[in-house]
Amino acid sequence: MKTDETTPASATVDKMPGVSRRRFLKNFAATAAAYSLSSRAFPAQQKRPSIIVIGAGAFGGWTALYLLRKGARVLLVDAWGPGNSRASSGGETRVIRATYGGSRLYTKMAADALHLWRENEKRWHRNLFTRTGVIWMPGRDDAYERTSLATLKEVGVPFDRLTNQEATRRWPQIDFQGVPWLIHEPEAGFLLARSSCQAVFESFLREGGEYRQAKVAPGPISGKQLENIFANNDRIVAQQYVFACGPWLPNVFPFLAKVIKASRQEIFFFGTPAGDRRFTEEEIPVWIDHGNPTFYGIPGNQWRGFKIADDTRGPDFDPTSADRQVSEQGLASVREYLAMRFPGLKSAPLVESRVCQYENSADQDFILDQHPVAKNVWILGGGSGHGFKHGPKIGDMASDAVLGNQTPPLEFRLARFKAELD
Repeated sequence: MKTDETTPASATVDKMPGVSRRRFLKNFAATAAAYSLSSRAFPAQQKRPSIIVIGAGAFGGWTALYLLRKGARVLLVDAWGPGNSRASSGGETRVIRATYGGSRLYTKMAADALHLWRENEKRWHRNLFTRTGVIWMPGRDDAYERTSLATLKEVGVPFDRLTNQEATRRWPQIDFQGVPWLIHEPEAGFLLARSSCQAVFESFLREGGEYRQAKVAPGPISGKQLENIFANNDRIVAQQYVFACGPWLPNVFPFLAKVIKASRQEIFFFGTPAGDRRFTEEEIPVWIDHGNPTFYGIPGNQWRGFKIADDTRGPDFDPTSADRQVSEQGLASVREYLAMRFPGLKSAPLVESRVCQYENSADQDFILDQHPVAKNVWILGGGSGHGFKHGPKIGDMASDAVLGNQTPPLEFRLARFKAELD
């Protein structure tokens, strides 16, 4: 999209006390101090496009970084900071795999994203991805998995189709009862979530980006343009705006209330037997059990315990103020499943738990599109829970869309929700 000539040539801020970036980076790991944009952040003489990205999670953080790398002047704003406990991109780990049924789009995106994750790891000299392999266990209806085989092959993602007996020989610590066959992606694994958000954020600052921690509200729309945003009490103007607010998108844009719903999800970590390495990242792959319900898990990483969660969409959830204690019912369900699938962990103690949220769109596809009225506003969301893995690829795609280099996929357009938006 080309910048409208009537759009302000620079971004300005009415009042914002400055804070040293060097000081912020020094104290970031220990504090949640905000880096405030100085009044000279978007000097008028600069011809680089000025863009504000709201939301520093997987989608927003990567988009801000790629916009910066492609020549834009970028301000990143977040209410609580990158990878914070309320964010859908917070927590310890996320799965990265390319099994997506017949969707060539998501399979290719996942493969591309893994390449970008590893590329940035080398750039940063930082380990964020652990290659454990991922096994996918079909349920009674294996149509999704059978379709995935052809898509994985077409895209060129390495995989093996394993029989129940082959899987049992390779991973005897898993009871594969009821699993007819499996997909094994040997190059897949898991990502460090909170650490990745911080790595992206720190790189964004090092490469010249600006950050502010603030509550954001959009300003008025005039002539098909958003005039400004309000960050706390400050009015900030830019040429374009990207709202990547995750579960808060319907709060910012109420017309999305029927399109994006936040759901309450419970995550559990169990302690493995002392000295037993069978359930660590060195001995067991990430696994997804596509039964009814669907469970998934990640082997013990960084000695934090064996992660397991029910992937079933939970009840509606307020990500800002809702209680985040796990339920007895959820714990009982997970324990019952754990005893069946991983007999060696039948009596494992619960060592940690957390409540997070998904904020999938109504059809599970991502959203990357312009605001229906304000053409200098881009809406980016619907990513959780399968969105985190795609972060760098989404950032690349979204930055191209915002800068007018390439249009986003039709699958990501808001037009598909015509009934919900009317």
